[in-house]
Amino acid sequence: MNPQAKLIFISSLLLGTTIVISSNHWITAWAGLEINTLAILPLISKSHHPRAIEAATKYFLTQATASALLLFSSMTNAWHTGQWDITQMTHPTSCLILTSALAMKLGLVPFHFWFPEVLQGSPLITGLLLSTAMKLPPITLLYMTAQSLNPTVLTGMAILSAALGGWMGLNQTQVRKILAFSSISHLGWMAIILVYNPKLTLLNFYLYTLMTTAIFLTLNSTNTTKLSTLMTSWTKAPALSAMLMLTLLSLAGLPPLTGFLPKWLIIQELTKQEMTPAATIIALLSLLGLFFYLRLAYCATITLPPHSTNHMKQWHTNKPIPSSIAILTVLSTTLLPLSPMISPTI
Repeated sequence: MNPQAKLIFISSLLLGTTIVISSNHWITAWAGLEINTLAILPLISKSHHPRAIEAATKYFLTQATASALLLFSSMTNAWHTGQWDITQMTHPTSCLILTSALAMKLGLVPFHFWFPEVLQGSPLITGLLLSTAMKLPPITLLYMTAQSLNPTVLTGMAILSAALGGWMGLNQTQVRKILAFSSISHLGWMAIILVYNPKLTLLNFYLYTLMTTAIFLTLNSTNTTKLSTLMTSWTKAPALSAMLMLTLLSLAGLPPLTGFLPKWLIIQELTKQEMTPAATIIALLSLLGLFFYLRLAYCATITLPPHSTNHMKQWHTNKPIPSSIAILTVLSTTLLPLSPMISPTI
């Protein structure tokens, strides 16, 4: 892709996200979301492969539907209350439609079907943007309207997301699809705590972004998209594969790694809110995710594939690990001791 064109698209992404985050009026938030959608489409379809074009089309249709629903919910609210302010979303029907629209934007169950397909058809770096940067504007809108949303609906969606994200990821062999289902199950953790403690949702999102960025950049540097390729990447970059294993275990939420911090705080908050059954269910459902993370970690650090593969072995290279990956992987594995500093502010 032309560097000037890429610069324009990345700038538009930043502009759209900034508009959404800083807006008070529903129309400006909607405009920001539309700028974001239009800026990411060329990045999804830049390879001109039929699968990439299909992914871009699916993404466009779902995001356009979600934007229309968002506009409809804000208009309904304005019709009943005379308010266009984002924080003044008080009409129950509008809140329900808004929850559906933002769930569709994010890929929460039951509006999750587009996300694995789109991620599978995108390049790894675009997949990283879809999993992290493109989720920030809808999560910001959820954060701003958290007090108006229906806790029962959000809890139901969250538990279903954690369940389906775990179950559907078990059988996958494509790394991008596994990471898509991982994203869906993490969104479940963010949604379940949103009404009770929105700051925890943001903390979970920031740490998820940190760990996912480390994983996507590592996969991009070893050029890995399938489990079979991941099995032979050890010979190419042993240190990177070992760090990838730790980052994957951190994303699974194993103590004493960074990923355990948001899960620990969310379960603690749910217990305080007398939602122990929901906390127990979502904690048990995260074991499903742990299984496929362990599978990925096993494939990343195994020295020899267990069967004869049809592709060439990777050559060992002495290329230095990029400093960005090194910093991100260290942060993805060592931030748990900071929890006493974070707890009082939440």
